[in-house]
Amino acid sequence: MLNEYTRFDALGLAELVRKGDVHPRELLESAISRTEQMNPDLNAIIYTFFDRARSMASGPLPEGPFTGVPFLLKDLMDSYAGEPLCKGSRGIRAVPEENSELVNRFVSAGVVPFGKTNTPEFGLTITTEPKSSGPAHNPWGRGISTGGSSGGSAAAVAAGIVPMASANDGGGSIRFPSACCGVFGLKPSRGLNPMGPESGEGWDGAVAGHVITRSVRDSAAMLDITAGPEVGAPYRVSRGHGTYLDACGTDPAPLRIAFSSRPFTDATLNPEAVRGLEATVKKLEELGHQVEEADPEIDTDALWRDFFVVVCAHVAAEASLTKKEFGKDAFAALEPSTLNMAMIGRSLTACDLVMAKKGWHAVQLSMGRFLTRYDLLLTPTLIAPPDPHGVLPPTRFEDILLKMGSPVATGRLLMKMGLVKHFAGPTLSRMAFTVLGNISGLPSVSMPLHWTDAGLPLGMLFTGRMCDERTLFRLASQIERAFPWADRYRKLD
Repeated sequence: MLNEYTRFDALGLAELVRKGDVHPRELLESAISRTEQMNPDLNAIIYTFFDRARSMASGPLPEGPFTGVPFLLKDLMDSYAGEPLCKGSRGIRAVPEENSELVNRFVSAGVVPFGKTNTPEFGLTITTEPKSSGPAHNPWGRGISTGGSSGGSAAAVAAGIVPMASANDGGGSIRFPSACCGVFGLKPSRGLNPMGPESGEGWDGAVAGHVITRSVRDSAAMLDITAGPEVGAPYRVSRGHGTYLDACGTDPAPLRIAFSSRPFTDATLNPEAVRGLEATVKKLEELGHQVEEADPEIDTDALWRDFFVVVCAHVAAEASLTKKEFGKDAFAALEPSTLNMAMIGRSLTACDLVMAKKGWHAVQLSMGRFLTRYDLLLTPTLIAPPDPHGVLPPTRFEDILLKMGSPVATGRLLMKMGLVKHFAGPTLSRMAFTVLGNISGLPSVSMPLHWTDAGLPLGMLFTGRMCDERTLFRLASQIERAFPWADRYRKLD
């Protein structure tokens, strides 16, 4: 099965199981074989539980759209009872007693989890180079970032180890690695997928969980299974009528699509990103859509500041919980940049947090009004091709400075002096487009529509109206049929 395994998406593999052409154990052994051959170079998967997965694949599985399909869980928010959850940190090794609700829904779809994927500590940056497990390597270039924080998941999908893997996104962490690795990544609308039972929402609603896939229809079919509120959910979000998978089978009516090359943070677009945007505009016009250049009215200085305030407040809380649950040694083992963000969060006031959330509402209102005139907003996902390793994490010297400063509650002063922007700027500038979807809560998807002359992916980003994932799936499927990408995955050397 190994030679045939990568020819199919997840729905295709499940269909083989349904017909009796292949047993789930055969699919799992193919995934394990690819893991053993490719992961030593990729470091995308940091922990495996093959025996448990073999037992699961041998027994009765839930009857769902993905029965028997091998699957990977991101090592951040995906609690899987009895297996370690380390959150990309050197000091944390929790073993949850129950699954997270989203994992329960993944399993109900019939998938067979067999490992956890690499992620930066607490998912705090857009490259997967944690000190705990080392960097994940892009299948399209060793030493090239996979993006983050779902970099391990994106690399495993792009390498053909699995057709889809779990992911979550608080500032671009599904879409950014999807763009870096050349795969498909949807961040659903705020509240559409469950976050519990540990949390009601992540980062004040910025975080959403879903999957990274090669095909559009796999993403849609999984959202059909996972979408909907859970007990205690803070939001009751409407799924609308019909299935997301059905939406993939119908081309959209001609859409009015705005495109923008103006980053929403202090950043400059690389010529490759401009080329990709221009080429995508032409593709859309060929498909009959009306495309015009237009920029939402966004205060870019306030955007990065308000986002950083909210995230630092949550990092401070996460760091405090780490000390309480795992002890002082675990807290001390947190990476210097994490400790510094926690320091900044501790030095902020409740008033700072409320004012930042008011800024978020201004973004939500601006985007809501903008999307009354347009069906979608198109931008590049990345401002430039994927970076080499070592570009985004702090240097060793910066690590020392951050560690020295982290015990001192001077975060508000550092922000006023501009030093926070100096350290956070390289990351925030690369989130110039993705963060908009997290602050606004709008659905947003990265499609692998551009490849550089050097052979690296650079995705294009579409952001739609709240809870209008169907329009995104219709358009994505139309583009996928006209300009297919599913055959692009890392072959075995």
